[in-house]
Amino acid sequence: MTETTQPANVDQSALWNGGAGNAWVEAQTVLDEMLAPFERLLVEQGLHDGTSSVLDVGCGAGSTTLSAARRLGRVGSCVGVDISATLLELAKTRATRERVANVSFVCADAQTHAFEPGRFDAVISRFGLMFFDDPVAAFLNIRRAARREASLTFVCWRSPADNPFMTTAVRAAAPFLPSLPKPDPNAPGQFALADPDRVRRILDASGWTSIELRPVDVPASLAERDLLAYVTKMGPVGLALKEVDEHTRAQTVAAVHAAFAPFVRDGAARFNAASWLVTARA
Repeated sequence: MTETTQPANVDQSALWNGGAGNAWVEAQTVLDEMLAPFERLLVEQGLHDGTSSVLDVGCGAGSTTLSAARRLGRVGSCVGVDISATLLELAKTRATRERVANVSFVCADAQTHAFEPGRFDAVISRFGLMFFDDPVAAFLNIRRAARREASLTFVCWRSPADNPFMTTAVRAAAPFLPSLPKPDPNAPGQFALADPDRVRRILDASGWTSIELRPVDVPASLAERDLLAYVTKMGPVGLALKEVDEHTRAQTVAAVHAAFAPFVRDGAARFNAASWLVTARA
């Protein structure tokens, strides 16, 4: 009997090359502004003296990759990898427009891609490592691409309880959208690496050492004028709203809008972005 192997991360590929990827492209400017503090944190913490070759995993539209490449200048290079061709088209356009020459982008699944072994002396990621079907296999594959003693530096979200802003839309929409997926803390998704013990187990099992997690709380905001589009187009609520009738959509949007009122003041939605800063060595 011939056995067939299921390709990895099929659902994530469909998601990020479809509705989720399109939504991120549309909201790229808003998202980059909102997540800019994490971009600065990664470049400051993840690039060290002597760093010459950086891999940015789950690079999306390329903001962090471009920032790292600018920091390295002519002495180094930065490669961004992402499963979304949609987002990488934008990343390449930005690199050309911003005249960042020491950067390149690879459309691939970092869990399975045949990276050049031992190429990178630093690996970074801004919220791009929570989406693997098999995180141990993914971090092992990424480690193979890293040189001995290379650094791994990434940020991932802490728990939903620590991030009420990021779960408000789902809570408010749930009565109107019964098809919303039920949260699974170990499934690929936003909070898949929220449990610090799980993160340590994954990294240890995939061969990383000197593993450290530090809680980072970042004051974040987005303009009030952008809030409704952000919360009704991104994430599971955004995807679910594409499939419902106009009456259900109107009810849901109204409920979601009202639920975010406590976060809004002085023309902006303001919240605490609670994450882990994770570091390790190959």
